[in-house]
Amino acid sequence: MTLDILAHIQENLPAFSKGQKLIANYILHNYDKAAFMTASRLGKTVNVSESTVVRFAAELGFDGYPSMQKALQEMIRNKLTSVQRMEVSNDRIGNQDVLSMVMHSDMEKIRITLEETDRESFSNAVEAICSARNLYILGVRSASVLANFLSFYFQYIFERVVNIDTVSISEVFEQTIHVDSQDVFIGLSFPRYSRRTVTAMEYARSRGATVIAITDSNASPLVPLADYSLIAKSDMASFVDSLVAPLSLVNALIVAVSRKKGSELQQTLTKLEEIWAKYEVYDRPDQT
Repeated sequence: MTLDILAHIQENLPAFSKGQKLIANYILHNYDKAAFMTASRLGKTVNVSESTVVRFAAELGFDGYPSMQKALQEMIRNKLTSVQRMEVSNDRIGNQDVLSMVMHSDMEKIRITLEETDRESFSNAVEAICSARNLYILGVRSASVLANFLSFYFQYIFERVVNIDTVSISEVFEQTIHVDSQDVFIGLSFPRYSRRTVTAMEYARSRGATVIAITDSNASPLVPLADYSLIAKSDMASFVDSLVAPLSLVNALIVAVSRKKGSELQQTLTKLEEIWAKYEVYDRPDQT
């Protein structure tokens, strides 16, 4: 239903009541805005009652308006251009305080992620990472921030971590040519999903590597390619991505892995502290 909702609306358009047709036509022509409207606001926009909007959702086979809204959101998030994202965001925020709106939204995404994270997939991903010969990590565009963060700390824990740094798909293959069944490939991507990340995950899977996806939804194109999927809710904050919940999930993954590798990591960090002190890597508060 998620991927075909617009086609489903179009197909059933002749059978709708007058009020339902107003809703249907608005969604078909303004789905980017409708997806983020409450039932009350959508009703006011097309001059029908809120109850008519709720009945419209039921007519389409949804168990309520929120389910229809979620289906619309999942369908379009990867399709919105930067300009559309800004327009939708401005419309959602309206006259609200931007700081409060954005931070409360981030808090809500972390809460949902905590409640919905599959603990078994998380534990299996940790085991796979700890058992891997090589770790390959890929996140492009805004997801590169998460990939860099993950790689930075994993390099303290593991000897062979490849943070794939690329601007073209050919460079992805050049850096992953030796990936095989003893390795783990971690792909991170959020709407708008990266074609490069999907292609790289397809390749790693074909080579027998264990593939882990860190993404925002089970509807993500990364999920069918992954052995384990870690879902963290993201959101649009104007034309930029809000990746607070994904970062929190990545943080949890690093902590869980570090606990599994406790004694080895402690030895590594002890050596690093000696090096950092010797070469004055960090500022020392006792120095004047």
